[in-house]
Amino acid sequence: MLLQEKFEALARLGAGDFAHINGSLEEHLVGTHERLAAWGAGPVLLDAALFHAAYGTDHFGDNMVSLDQRTQIAAIIGEQAEALVYLYCSCDRGHTWPRIGIEDPVKFRDRFADRIIEMPAQALRDFCELTVANENDIASRTPAFFDKNRLIFRDLFGRMEGLISTHALADARRLYGF
Repeated sequence: MLLQEKFEALARLGAGDFAHINGSLEEHLVGTHERLAAWGAGPVLLDAALFHAAYGTDHFGDNMVSLDQRTQIAAIIGEQAEALVYLYCSCDRGHTWPRIGIEDPVKFRDRFADRIIEMPAQALRDFCELTVANENDIASRTPAFFDKNRLIFRDLFGRMEGLISTHALADARRLYGF
């Protein structure tokens, strides 16, 4: 499926109808995708970016689709990208984020299934890259969000060094000053 068709599918799912901290959810999903594209991300990560909040997240409770529609999302963006979307949406951030850069392997808590898994290395790298792109997109457009979360992200993204691309790290350093 072409990128334009994926954007259209995103719109059909109603992403533009959801309010987000920095505008519409659709604008944020596209902004996250564009940031990752500028960093040279691969197609799986780029496709996941377009739908990264589809099932809702720990901090964004609204969802465009239910978990029962995972197969439909996979038909649009592919199984690998959908698996990353699920991983991103299912993350219990309060449990998982403090472990990144500290534990190896990271013990990830899936808030949907209420289970803890040891995160495979590639999944962790993709999750971290998507996390930086997501939070940097919001922080770069929303001064109040930046001010509230600057120290949290400075710490978290600093611990992600070695897990994220040099472009993601440079963007985080530029925004958060570490």
